[in-house]
Amino acid sequence: MTHVFHRQSQSLPPVAVAGDGAYLIDADGRRYLDASGGAAVSCLGHSDPVVRAAVKAQIDTMAFAHTGFFTSRAAEDLADELIAGAPPGMDRVCYTSGGSEAVETALKMARQYFVETGQPDRRRFIARRQSYHGNTLGALSVGGNSQRRAAFDPLLMPSAHIEPCNPYRDRQPDETEDAYAVRVADELEHAILGLGPENVAGFICETVVGATGGVVPPARGYFKRIRDICDRHGILFIADEVMCGLGRCGTLHAIDREGVAPDLMCVAKGLAAGYQPIGAVLVSSRVFGAFRQRGATFLNGHTFMGHPVACAAALATQRTIRERDLLANVRAMGDRLRRRLHERLGDHPRVGDIRGRGLFVGVELVADRATGTPFPPTDRLHAAIKARAMDNGLICYPNGGTVDGVSGDHVLLAPPYIVTAEQVDEIVERLARSIDAAIGDRR
Repeated sequence: MTHVFHRQSQSLPPVAVAGDGAYLIDADGRRYLDASGGAAVSCLGHSDPVVRAAVKAQIDTMAFAHTGFFTSRAAEDLADELIAGAPPGMDRVCYTSGGSEAVETALKMARQYFVETGQPDRRRFIARRQSYHGNTLGALSVGGNSQRRAAFDPLLMPSAHIEPCNPYRDRQPDETEDAYAVRVADELEHAILGLGPENVAGFICETVVGATGGVVPPARGYFKRIRDICDRHGILFIADEVMCGLGRCGTLHAIDREGVAPDLMCVAKGLAAGYQPIGAVLVSSRVFGAFRQRGATFLNGHTFMGHPVACAAALATQRTIRERDLLANVRAMGDRLRRRLHERLGDHPRVGDIRGRGLFVGVELVADRATGTPFPPTDRLHAAIKARAMDNGLICYPNGGTVDGVSGDHVLLAPPYIVTAEQVDEIVERLARSIDAAIGDRR
């Protein structure tokens, strides 16, 4: 009998006992090809010797020192590494224990920034529908996933939500990509004017939408328009790159391809590749300068923030990615993954869209390819695909509610940056078999 409170309270998952590169191994000796890095976490696979050694060395030297009294060499060196590769204008790193905490911290930092700069009325945040920003109450408040919010809605702070940037679902047949980008970005301006610019603190969104939307890259020019709108109204732009950042999309930061820089940026999942729990907020000189100029203390703290062992793991992870030029493999294998998916599933009558960047790929399933009509949510097709994939020795990340929070199914793929061409081909074949089997189970 287990005493662990598993999220799926009626079932017990397999017991993982070992990792071997891109594979996890359960207690029965079954090997699972990890095509999603869990939840886009394990970017170096499950047995990287450099990161393991860094964790052991840090524990042998010093396991913990509270940041209320000390900093650590690992924390300082990791911050230097992160800022060296950060978007222009980034100046500081604030550590957390994970992605939800990073978003929560960014929201609090944005709010206090305006208090420190004499604009205390700026308290409202704008986000997008079909977004996900974490499970803490603040992160859920700005999140646009209706299913995840529903049970906790009475506890959430008020926030505004605009339409997502999803060309597959929302772009009109006669609309150019540039025109579409302007149209959906301008929803932010309408929301700001509706709330009153003097009341708005920030806009938060995923650079490339992850688990809720099924890997949705932005339309060309969208973020330049967003940056311009934020600047004209004096609000902060918060980029959530917890899932899509730190190399996952083929550049160190997903925002690098957009030609703009945020004021605050949240990172986590790929930061230490799952070898330790850690997240961070990258902070612009504009925001940090307001605190420093006034000698202000940031009114936020968590016991394990800046944990030396977690920072050591993250530093080793980021150096490994850089020194081994793994982003080149992300781009090459990402191209191969999308090409193979199009070859195998591009004409599938139940596959509506295949999209993504780098090794961050989504496959959206539809009941009717011509109209994009989703399967009935009662079918729970995503859950069936996950079960079939596990039977086939494949870990993928299916999810429901893709279209509106209730209807729609997709599969998210985020294999490790070390994935090989042979493993990419195996991922595609096992996924295709799993999709066909799950759809066949409906008959």
